[in-house]
Amino acid sequence: MANYTVISEVGTALVKLLRDHMVPGEVLNPESIGLCSPEDKGDIMVGLYLYDIRECEEVRRSTMVNVDSRSQKYPSTFLSLYYMITAYSNGDVKFRSAEEQKLLGRVVQILSDHSLLDASTYVPITKDNDYALNIELLQMSMEEKQKVWSVPNKAYKLSLFYRVAPVELESSKTKDVQRVVDMDIIVKE
Repeated sequence: MANYTVISEVGTALVKLLRDHMVPGEVLNPESIGLCSPEDKGDIMVGLYLYDIRECEEVRRSTMVNVDSRSQKYPSTFLSLYYMITAYSNGDVKFRSAEEQKLLGRVVQILSDHSLLDASTYVPITKDNDYALNIELLQMSMEEKQKVWSVPNKAYKLSLFYRVAPVELESSKTKDVQRVVDMDIIVKE
């Protein structure tokens, strides 16, 4: 069931995916990859920041869903989740940029290799289906990126921008219905 926790679950799944493929290689501590705001990163080396949530334009349902013979559920809302992924290095200033670029390169590689997630388990899949979440790298101008990076008194830091969609958020609203149980047919000539 895709209830209101689905937004958090997708973010957690992306973090798990990166941890599974970057630890212990590029990152030693799994806790160094996580969800964070760019202005409050703590000890994070690879930070994922959910900066926007929009209704998914590609998928819209308008029909009620039958729950059982006496009730129907209102249609789900499908969302697009937008993430900014930033690498942070605490290394020597001479090597910091190179280390961050390597981390970002590895993130692109992982998310390209695993660009489809099963919508119910958030496990990477190889074949697209109606219930797959697509992870796509966004093409954005520098101005658009700088608007997202809104950390006061800090220069823009090279970041990746991704969209995950369609994320289903099921409605919790139902309505009672009554099925036709009796019918009279009159035929006149």
